[in-house]
Amino acid sequence: MSECTHDCSTCQADCASRQADFRKSLREGASVKKVIAVVSGKGGVGKSLVTSLLACEMQRRGYQAAILDADITGPSIPTAFGVTQHAYGTDEYLLPVTSHSGVQMMSMNLILEEETAPVVWRGPVIAGAVTQFWTDVLWQDVDFMFVDMPPGTGDVPLTVFQSLPIDGVIIVTSPQDLVSMIVAKAVNMAGLMKVPVLGLVENMSYFKCPDCGKEHAIFGESHAEETAKTFNIPHSVRLPIDPAVATMVDAGEVESVDGSHIAPMADVVEGLLK
Repeated sequence: MSECTHDCSTCQADCASRQADFRKSLREGASVKKVIAVVSGKGGVGKSLVTSLLACEMQRRGYQAAILDADITGPSIPTAFGVTQHAYGTDEYLLPVTSHSGVQMMSMNLILEEETAPVVWRGPVIAGAVTQFWTDVLWQDVDFMFVDMPPGTGDVPLTVFQSLPIDGVIIVTSPQDLVSMIVAKAVNMAGLMKVPVLGLVENMSYFKCPDCGKEHAIFGESHAEETAKTFNIPHSVRLPIDPAVATMVDAGEVESVDGSHIAPMADVVEGLLK
């Protein structure tokens, strides 16, 4: 048996290290009921968009939603919500920044002096920052927290799975040919961490012509249903390519996006409290 590298995401052994409980506690006075990680085996598939849409939809339904932006080196959540103010707090804690509709959020771009400043940190430091977003922020009466994860199965995803009480995972993918391998990585990591996969969101699934109403598979035919069936994922949702959505997100108006396409996945999330 080779020497342990302490990177559980690359290991198949069912050792005591994986079985140990490394979960961190919220600070006194903070409250979060359910935590959902939004993940993918690769970048560029729209995790931040899906995270934002789910948070907005739960907020519209009368719940208190929150977003923990765990993509430390590529934070985009504040931009999507049009949030420009900085987070502030005391020597003991940080207060989450709140969007126009009331979604609470914490992101690296909310504490950097300049949002374009690069975060040139090694993996363990980045992972530590994510943990602090959980332990040092005064999250206030949150019903659903969505964690926008960086791609892959490295330091930060491992830290989130081990440090936060994750109630479920939503996997985001796209219609390209490599989708099966990419989803497999995310599913296998969730399995190693003993976290249930709630559903699969296929982003950029099709383009609906505004003139004739016909759906066009710009990036290839959808694999959502067959992929979900292959990996025993109970629910799948397809999101269209919509230039209007991209325009609204770039303008910081994600809260104005129609939530009907993500609503079935929001139903699944809502069921966690029932």
